Amino acid sequence: MFKSMDIGIDLGTANILVFVRGKGVVLKEPSVVAIDKTRNKVLAVGDAAREMLGRSPGNIVAIRPLKEGVIANYTITQKLLAHVIEKVAGKCLFFKPRVMTCVPIGITSVEKRAVMEATTQGGASKTYLIEEPLAAALGAGIDISVPRGNMVVDIGGGTTDIAVLSLGGIVVSSSIRIGGDHFDECIVRHVKRVHNVLIGERTAEEIKLNIATVSKNGRDLSMEVRGRDMVTGLPTTFSVSSADCRAALEDSVASMIATVRGVLEKCPPELASDIVDNGIYLTGGGALLDGLAEIMHAETGIDIHVAENPLDCVAVGTGKALQSLDKLHPGAIYTSSNLV
Repeated sequence: MFKSMDIGIDLGTANILVFVRGKGVVLKEPSVVAIDKTRNKVLAVGDAAREMLGRSPGNIVAIRPLKEGVIANYTITQKLLAHVIEKVAGKCLFFKPRVMTCVPIGITSVEKRAVMEATTQGGASKTYLIEEPLAAALGAGIDISVPRGNMVVDIGGGTTDIAVLSLGGIVVSSSIRIGGDHFDECIVRHVKRVHNVLIGERTAEEIKLNIATVSKNGRDLSMEVRGRDMVTGLPTTFSVSSADCRAALEDSVASMIATVRGVLEKCPPELASDIVDNGIYLTGGGALLDGLAEIMHAETGIDIHVAENPLDCVAVGTGKALQSLDKLHPGAIYTSSNLV
């Protein structure tokens, strides 16, 4: 007897990850779609499309359809979802998968509905939405069903979502539009200002991943990169250091930590006591930024735990949520019937 597949999707600004029950994370690709504008045709999705960023001719454009955690281009987002759902579940008209998709905290009902409709049109038989910190906590293995406070800081590509969780729901939360993509932009701006060289977002990401730190006690590395000299207009090779990255990112990290402190200050005393005991959990790709956990501990006085496989936590959590809907707070999951 055939049974429809259950899929969890981390629809991120930078990457899209797909979790399948019984298999784990089966797909991890950049959230990029390459379009031929003259024929209005999708040429590539994911890794292949990302290779075209900044390198394509005039008629081909590589698009990131999500910006700061929300849909910026509905049509392209729907095509991206259709691609990954078909790739994972196959093309079957009769046994379409149930899909749980994550959304950032604090987005509007209109923005939530756009994600829901894009997922349904992308090939889901039934669509559910879950807010990212809740999914991240489930994916990190935190038992959120008990009457005990846990705090999650999920640092994605477009946003950082912070939440205190208890009894299967979110008690206090906040979101700031700072994430991995913003870090890349800060590095681009710093290099332009200090070195008078223009670099692309892919180069900035490589710098972030390979040598960046936000702590004075962090790594002390340098790397040779290429860019365009803004004085001569010619290609040039120059050196960027970990200290450059620290200077580029310090203001953004300070804003992020201020938001974390703001959530702690709004937290009920009993749950705040639990968080002191349990610590704060970091998830998402930004959790891997060198020195971040150290600085957050210094600023809050609370132990910081970087989740195992932080990049996968939200995707794994969306899949787990779909399997345990009865254990979550009734208001924690959005469907077409309760989304107003």
